[in-house]
Amino acid sequence: MKSYYRIMLGKASVHAAECFEGGFIGTDFDIRQDLTKDLPEDWRAFNRKFIPIWQAANPGKSKIGAGLSCGFLWTVSKGIQNGDLVLCPDGSNRYRVGEVAGDYRYVPDGVLFHRRPVRWLPLSIDRTEMSLELRRSTGSIGTVANITPYRDEIEGLLKGVVRPAPDEGTETILDPSAFALEKHLEDFLVKNWAHTELAKDYDLYSDEDGATGQQYPTDTGPLDILAVSKDKKQLLVIELKKGRASDDVVGQILRYMGFVKEVLAEPGQTVRGLIIALEDDLRIRRALAAVDTIQFYRYQISFKLVKG
Repeated sequence: MKSYYRIMLGKASVHAAECFEGGFIGTDFDIRQDLTKDLPEDWRAFNRKFIPIWQAANPGKSKIGAGLSCGFLWTVSKGIQNGDLVLCPDGSNRYRVGEVAGDYRYVPDGVLFHRRPVRWLPLSIDRTEMSLELRRSTGSIGTVANITPYRDEIEGLLKGVVRPAPDEGTETILDPSAFALEKHLEDFLVKNWAHTELAKDYDLYSDEDGATGQQYPTDTGPLDILAVSKDKKQLLVIELKKGRASDDVVGQILRYMGFVKEVLAEPGQTVRGLIIALEDDLRIRRALAAVDTIQFYRYQISFKLVKG
């Protein structure tokens, strides 16, 4: 079954027109060498070899940034399969749609020199026609965003059917009202981080290129919030329940923590998790009783009226 990706063609889509005309997508990431013989099936092996190379070209930048850049490079060069569809912003609030049509090519004299040939379809999608969740996913920071969970909605848009995605990917949404509320809570936490209890010990992750810890991309989907302890010794993965089935949430945060530990953590850094939900959840508490690296928080909402 084919997958779907949002691909940025340079910062602010600066290379979009050239890619559309030339029939390709691509990346660079300061690694100027032919990768034809260096694209293993496992992205972890690729990262082990190329993170030091990336860091040498970008002194002073973090391993987190290195892991993210190398992961994007591998995904575009190898991870995306022939026949997968890519959505690429054209700089005018629309997304051109293309089908990946061949294997990796190195073009040292061109822009985005790590390339894949693409057959651009005579189709585009207006961002305003997307559901809120698909807009959030296509608007995430980074070169690559896996938007396969929105396959049905994307296929509908390509056929001219405008409708909101029924749920968040393939997960079970048991409480739609909590899902909507906790999507807003995620934004609230990020915007008001300095005023939360978590800010006493953690800072939101950010890097020199402007990437933030909100909707941080991993190989199993974007995690909600990534934070770093003030002493830099610990990474914190935060996941909001969003009305989902309890087992889905626990499994997801464990996968995200595994990614962060394996790919992003510096030597000596530990990884912890935090699940946040509106109501108490016995299933989550029972599951976490056997996992001492994940905490469970509830949040409360309050407001008051003040006579003017």
